[in-house]
Amino acid sequence: MKQTILVAGAGRSSIYLIEYLLENALRKKWHVIVADGDKDAIMRKLNKHPCGEAAAIDITNDEQRQSLVQRADIVLSLMPPHLHILLAHDCLKFNKNLITSSYISDEMKAMDEAVKKAGLVFMCEMGLDPGIDHMTASHIIHSVRKVAGRITAFRSYCGGLVAPSSDDNPWHYKFSWNPRNVVMAGMGGAKYLSNGKVTEVPYEHMFENNKKIKVPGLGSLAYYPNRDSVKYLDILDVQGINTFLRATLRYPAFCKGWQAIIKLGLTDLEDTMDTTGLTYAGWIRKKTDCRPKTDILKHVATILGIEESDKVMGMLLWLGIFEDNAIGDSKMSSADVLYTLLQEKWQMSPKDKDMVVMQHEIEYEHKGKLITLTSSMVLEGDGGEHTAMAKTVGLPMGILASLMLRKKVTPPVGVHMPVMPVVYKPVLKELEQHGIIFHDVVNG
Repeated sequence: MKQTILVAGAGRSSIYLIEYLLENALRKKWHVIVADGDKDAIMRKLNKHPCGEAAAIDITNDEQRQSLVQRADIVLSLMPPHLHILLAHDCLKFNKNLITSSYISDEMKAMDEAVKKAGLVFMCEMGLDPGIDHMTASHIIHSVRKVAGRITAFRSYCGGLVAPSSDDNPWHYKFSWNPRNVVMAGMGGAKYLSNGKVTEVPYEHMFENNKKIKVPGLGSLAYYPNRDSVKYLDILDVQGINTFLRATLRYPAFCKGWQAIIKLGLTDLEDTMDTTGLTYAGWIRKKTDCRPKTDILKHVATILGIEESDKVMGMLLWLGIFEDNAIGDSKMSSADVLYTLLQEKWQMSPKDKDMVVMQHEIEYEHKGKLITLTSSMVLEGDGGEHTAMAKTVGLPMGILASLMLRKKVTPPVGVHMPVMPVVYKPVLKELEQHGIIFHDVVNG
């Protein structure tokens, strides 16, 4: 008897997930439905596979969406985070298990008791970050606890970057995942534990420290704190730890440039303006209160407290924000204007390759000594749609779905993230077969 898998979303991160399911579909008797608003994107990824079915729907249309959920044995959602909840309510209504790639929202968390009562599994945060980071962190923490004393510090870093061979702009960055998420990164501020004290960082200071770590084979990368690290103390069972940090990796120049973008107010979501007849240079003059005859470059450099010859000014010039090119006729916020500009400037060409970097650093006491374990993974994409980002986001979802459908893994019921051995052990093992491998170095 055939089992039906519903994949909601055929965007940037879906290619490896869909290909993994289709590659196994004939042998494992799966029927794979891919639902999205973009029929061309679905057809391209299904590639006329006999076990695939295209469903071009409006995901917010209850009738269209629910008719597909009813047919499924399991639902995998790669939709934007705010749309997961629609599928979650459908899955609860029609008694279907659900896997998502995004953070557990408050609405999803509130469904936990109902999901448990229904005997269902809603496994969230099953992508890269969140996802592989949780699984590898849990694996390391549980392994260290078996042989060592107290864990004193844990730091986890992850970043989607451009591969060195495709790094050809002064920002050392191109989009390999949702561009809007990159523009909005850090807006909620961040919180982490440092030397026993909770440290909170507001958005306006998020990128200014530009602290660095060394990654084997790559050299130095900068990082900024990622959301609320403190809430993971209970989830990963490390309540007595001194330092706990989750952070996002970028090349050092990016953080300096993005801090300038923030200081100039170019990520503002609230300053809606009529851009009719407005140029990018006019936008910058308006945002910085620069008078018509004042040199705009000198004015901006003064605001930023740097010289006109500074590399950051070169980065801003490269973006084109000082040019007299028309923005277009619309009503937009500064964040919208920036987003439109960056989509063009940071677009990856078909020949470009991206890169995913993840590194964990854990300090623990063992026989009176302080030991440091560094676990690193660097993965380059294959170019085109086959990005390292798509691979690391999609494959964990596909692997878990396969394990659950074949009853090789039975996760606990309820709304969860993959921190339990019954989930992370087999998933990480299969990820290694796809080249997603961590290398450990122990010092001390």
